[in-house]
Parts: sequence; structure tokens; C-alpha cells
Amino acid sequence: MSAFPPDFLWGVATSAHQMEGSYDKDGKGLAIVDVLPAGHQGEYPDALVVDPDRRYPFHHGIDFYRTFREDIALLAEMGIKCFRMSILWARIMPNGDDETPNEAGLRHYEEVFAELAKYGITPLVTLCHYEMPLELSRRYNGFASREVIELFVRYAEICFERFGKWVKHWITFNEINFATSTPFPCSGVFFGKQPRSEQVMFQTAHHQMVASAKAVAAGHRLIPDAKIGCMVNAMTAYAKSCDPLDALEELDADREVFYYTDTMVRGHYPAYAKGFLDRKGIAIEQADGDAEALADGTIDFLAWSYYFSRVAPLNPEKDPLITDAQRMLGILENPYLARTDWGWAIDPIGLRVTMNRYYDRYEIPMAIVENGIGAKDEVVDGQIHDPYRIEFFKAHIEQIALGIAEDGVDLFGYTTWSGIDLVSASSGQMSKRYGFIHVDLDDNGDGTGKRTRKDSFYWYQNVIATNGADLEPPTSN
Repeated sequence: MSAFPPDFLWGVATSAHQMEGSYDKDGKGLAIVDVLPAGHQGEYPDALVVDPDRRYPFHHGIDFYRTFREDIALLAEMGIKCFRMSILWARIMPNGDDETPNEAGLRHYEEVFAELAKYGITPLVTLCHYEMPLELSRRYNGFASREVIELFVRYAEICFERFGKWVKHWITFNEINFATSTPFPCSGVFFGKQPRSEQVMFQTAHHQMVASAKAVAAGHRLIPDAKIGCMVNAMTAYAKSCDPLDALEELDADREVFYYTDTMVRGHYPAYAKGFLDRKGIAIEQADGDAEALADGTIDFLAWSYYFSRVAPLNPEKDPLITDAQRMLGILENPYLARTDWGWAIDPIGLRVTMNRYYDRYEIPMAIVENGIGAKDEVVDGQIHDPYRIEFFKAHIEQIALGIAEDGVDLFGYTTWSGIDLVSASSGQMSKRYGFIHVDLDDNGDGTGKRTRKDSFYWYQNVIATNGADLEPPTSN
């Protein structure tokens, strides 16, 4: 028997900028990720311009803008119940503060939603997945400015009004907690050659959480039967040792994420926020109405991505120059865990730990909306044998089943990252492959674009068909 409820939303997750391509077609404006040249993904660009002498992987993606019908048909063949996707903000509002939205962009997403509806696939839509219009970064320095709050809410309202008949599950921001670790892709904040300011980043995070809350309230008003959540990267931390000081470091590491989820679920900043910020020398400026907005816009569900766990202290030497990757992963390695080719700890039990930490804390519905492994695939005689991917997902789904059946966690969906190979957000590579469907493109964007089902495609097809009751690898296709 399956541990999963009968209406469980098995699916896959994607983002528009990593898939769509057609970055300058049909009235779309530049997004912040469009100025990240090859080798600079997840970091800062040199300048907020496109250099014609450099290559920009997100400009082309996997051409989903034109191939979405064929790709959705493949995903439907795999049996998915849910497709997590994003709307590219700059495709709807090319400059972010336009008087009227781009009709061609609105029509495109209507076509995507109609295609999903044809197969009975539930869309789970993220309004902003590292896809802020570039002009908002240029003019306002992104969410560092309060003015961008209302611009985001207006964009959200346009999406709710236009797509509400198709979309009943929404996420406001992807991995909103990265506002204070990778502020350019998350929030459009560009420091240029100036050192990063935690004061600016936490003020930005405040603006972004207020924007999220106001969007939630607007969504409830415009689509009364909608469920609207937000999403964090759940980087569960373990203490390095049983030294009580290490336990305090673990607490601080987890609070880097709870700071966001506590505020968005409960509708106010947690009690520890003042001391947490005081130790950093940070004072958040709140305008009149901000507290009320946070209270009025609490989320209906909590979603998160889970790729790895961390070891606290995250920065034992208090190095002010740690890289974005170190800031995210932590500097210390866990000796009990294997790692991916890109150095991410593989920790299935950590996913169950994460489920329980969140559900014990909030007791609201939850969804795991990203979980996957970046790996190098080899095509042999037109086939891709990827037992490592099957092993990864099998181990994680087993822990999810235990979290539901034994721990009582209310989890309504699981969307893997990703259903189809796409451009990696962290590395800009196609060779860092996440999909059950192979896309014939290399790191330079060369190739036929042909889609090929991997062994894992048939495995996940069976997992969905049995509602998670059968996780054994197939003996044949």
C-alpha cells in the first residue's frame, strides 16, 4: 500500500528562464538573468548590459517557448499530475513598470495553461523565479527600493486576473531566503564593485516579504478558491559536534531560513529577529502598513526546495570574503555523506528531518517543489542509462513516505527538479543534467535539441502510476 494520499500531486519543476529561450521575442524585456554570461550564473554580472561578444546560456534555454506542446506531451506520457513552472515577469511587464502588460506574453502563457489542462495536469505557478525585469534593477536597484513592492503586486494582480481560471496553486517568490545570500538573482540588487551590505540585503528581504504578503492578499481577493504560498531553499543544518556552542551555531544557521518562514506563515517577525539582526548591526526600516500587510497576507502553504544539508558553523573562520557557493552550502563538509559531482551533499534522511522541522513548527500544508541531482549523463546507442538518478530519487521518496506515514506530515505534492534537462541556474551548464528527459544540447548551446527518454523516465512513470507504492528500478523499458 502507498503512504501517499490518493490525490497526491506527483510532478516536475521548472523555471521559465532556464527553459524558454526566445529571450528577446514577442515583446519580452530583458530579465536580470539575461545579463549573466556563461560562467557567472548565481553570481553578479560585470555590468547590467548584454555584451555581444559573450555567451548567455539563459538566452536560449532549451527552446521551451516554441516546443512547449511537445514537451508537455512527453511529461503527460510520464504521468505527471503537477507541473511547477514560472511566469517570466519580463515577458508580461517588459520594463516592470509599464502602463499596460505585454499581450503577446499573456497569450503565450494562456496557451501553456490550456495545453496543461488538455492533459489534466495541475499547474503550480511561481510569479518570480529569479526573473525580475532588468529595468527594475537598473532604475530602482530591485527590491532594495520600496517602490518595487507595488510594481510586483500589480504584476501579480495581472497574472491572477488573466490566469486565475486555470491556476489555483501559486507561489509568490522562488527561494525568497536567498535575498540575503545571492541578492542579485533573487532580488535584483546590484552592488557592482562595492562590498555587499547586509543592511541593504535584509532591508531588501523585508520589502520582498511585504510584497509577497500583499500579493497573497490580492490573490485571495481575485481568486477566492486559490491556494497561495511562498517558497524557501530548505538548507537544514546539523551541529558539527555535541559542543553546546555548535548547537547554538546550528540554531543560527536554521534561523537564516526560519526568519523568512516564521514571518510568512505567522504574519509577523519572530521574537528572535531583533537579537538576530542586532548581532549583525542591522536595523530594518518598516513603513506604516507593513506590519498589517504581513499579518493580512499569511501563506496557505509552505513550499521548499531541498538539495542538501549543511554543517554548522557555516563560516567557522568568519571569513568576510566567502563565495556565494560557500555562503549557500557552508564551508564544513559532512563526513557521513556522499557528494554530487558538483559538491552538494546527498542526504535523503535530511529531507525527512526537514519535513518534520517545518511541520512541527507550523502544521500547515506543505509541498516539496524542488529536489534533484545534477549529474553527467552519457548517451550510448541513443539511450541514457542513469541508475544514479533513480537511486537518488528512490532514497528521497522513501524518506518522504516515512515522513507522511510515520510522522504525520501533511505533504500534498512533490515536484522533482527537473522533468527535462535545462540550463543549470547555479552553473549555466547543460552538462549538469537534472531531467528524466534528455535534451541534445551541450554547454555551448550546440546540438539538435532532440528529446530522449532516460531510464529514469520509465521509473518515475511507474512511481506515479503506483502512487509511490513501487519504487524499485525497472528491469527493462
